[in-house]
Amino acid sequence: MVAANGTEILIVEDDEVIMGTLAYNLSREGFRVSQATTGAEALRTARKLRPDLILLDIMLPGESGIEVCEHIRELDEGVIIIMITARDAEEDKVRGFEAGADDYVTKPFGIKELVARIKANLKRSDTGNRGRVIESGDLQLDTKNFTARVGGETLPLRLKEFELLAALASAPGELKSREELAKEVWGHAGVGSSRTIDVHIRRIRAALAETSAYEFVHTVRGLGYRFEATPAVRAGMGARHPE
Repeated sequence: MVAANGTEILIVEDDEVIMGTLAYNLSREGFRVSQATTGAEALRTARKLRPDLILLDIMLPGESGIEVCEHIRELDEGVIIIMITARDAEEDKVRGFEAGADDYVTKPFGIKELVARIKANLKRSDTGNRGRVIESGDLQLDTKNFTARVGGETLPLRLKEFELLAALASAPGELKSREELAKEVWGHAGVGSSRTIDVHIRRIRAALAETSAYEFVHTVRGLGYRFEATPAVRAGMGARHPE
């Protein structure tokens, strides 16, 4: 179980009733709780406190939760962001993940479900399957420090992007479905039915294409993805080969 003591959670929610309920229950779980009701207040508080996790409502006065999420990601790539939304449309979830959210819960939700989701995200971020260094082609993944390097240069990946790439790289050549990857990285299969996995894969591929002489993540149409280091072929460039 994740120890709550010392863990700072920032709740960004403009509904007073929901805010009060969340703050009360999370405090009872042992979390330190801070509150913000607008995007501007959320950014000021995030800069000051550097919370471990942010619960961010998508519907806020002024700036939307999506915009706030993007600003927070510019400030802190490591903080866990869980979006709270009354919308269950796939497109809204995808927009949240594209903005940098790590997970989402849809209103109405139970407090027990939310607390379990919070602890699962904190556990994967804090402990997880760490300690391994995975090397393939010119790529090196340090799962203890959550760092990715290509040819010695740091690869800019968000936490969930790193975890997704590491999940694939830990089983080279093995086909993994979106549902399997969702369970391994997010702890539940809900995101696997949307385009969430595809959004993260696209970001990973774009980051790798900037620096790597290899292609690593391959689509198995209709089934999922597999990891294998193959010489990259870029449009108009032909094959790139390692020096």
